[in-house]
Amino acid sequence: MPCQLLENSAANISQDEKQEARWQAVLHRDANADGTFVYGVTSTKIFCRPSCPSRRPQRENTRFFDAPQDAAQNGFRACQRCGPEQFQTQQVMRVEQACRLIEQNLETPLSLNELAAQTGSSAGHLQRTFKQITGVSPREYGEALRLKTLKHRLQNGSPILSAQNEAGLSSRALYERAPGQLGMTPASYQKGGAGAEISFAIAQCDLGFVLAATTARGICSIALGNTPDELESTLRAEFAIANITRDNGALKEHLQILVRHLEGNEPHLNLPLDVQSTAFQRRVWQELCAIGYGQTRTYSQIAKSLGQPGAVRAVARACATNPVALAIPCHRVVREGGALAGYRWGLERKKKLLEQEKQK
Repeated sequence: MPCQLLENSAANISQDEKQEARWQAVLHRDANADGTFVYGVTSTKIFCRPSCPSRRPQRENTRFFDAPQDAAQNGFRACQRCGPEQFQTQQVMRVEQACRLIEQNLETPLSLNELAAQTGSSAGHLQRTFKQITGVSPREYGEALRLKTLKHRLQNGSPILSAQNEAGLSSRALYERAPGQLGMTPASYQKGGAGAEISFAIAQCDLGFVLAATTARGICSIALGNTPDELESTLRAEFAIANITRDNGALKEHLQILVRHLEGNEPHLNLPLDVQSTAFQRRVWQELCAIGYGQTRTYSQIAKSLGQPGAVRAVARACATNPVALAIPCHRVVREGGALAGYRWGLERKKKLLEQEKQK
């Protein structure tokens, strides 16, 4: 089926195969492909949804675009018959409705079929459009919210069983998945990270000060700041009674590598990392690590490379939550046209980092 091929195109098929799958969707007026792309007809300069009932174009006159705005930017105007722009707006509203339903039913999660029924969509279509727009599936979105609820309840002293029930997590999910997301067991997290062993060190650099913190498995935090006290306070903020110690000797080599990198003398960082992430964050961070030294990519380019052109905001959130500056180079992601967007450690630092890299 064309739609099945489209869903897996980013990871499993070539660009030619992807284009052919899209053409087949247009030929079959496949409504399941609506929302995954639009096509433009060069002879009329009009773009349509795959299911548009208008006369099928000639293949040589057909161009494919990931989203309506891409077609518009290339000089095509929206079809009045199938309304691709209005359809996209409806899709966004349907996904927003699904998000609210997930948020309201954390303790007793709704199935994908139930979500689809309440939003007036099919299960498969909701799954595709939800992931395209938010960057995650409905299930992953719900799990992230339940984990957030669990963390909030544990940090505020709720008993583990009570926090588990309020978050809508089963005992199996709590102890199989939570340690990987919390970085420790729920009991340890509840105690403010008691039992977690973290060493850190701070060095002065061209951008102020840089902090590196590590567990036994690798670096868990790299941060930039104005003062050592600011950086240390931020590190201790989430786990107030974790076993966090300063160890300049153990981290001397890591800090030297980071400082050389900031001076432009160590282009490629190869440091062992220990960071927790959602599946989507991990995919975004892998894309960031593939950006060459001195190069930049836009948020929309990252989203498209993941096969999810509508997930631009989700990509931006993944960049903003990156816990290891420089090692995962989120500073190399910019807005369309090259404008600088927000940077966790300050736009001025982002600007200086990019200027430094381009000089080398």
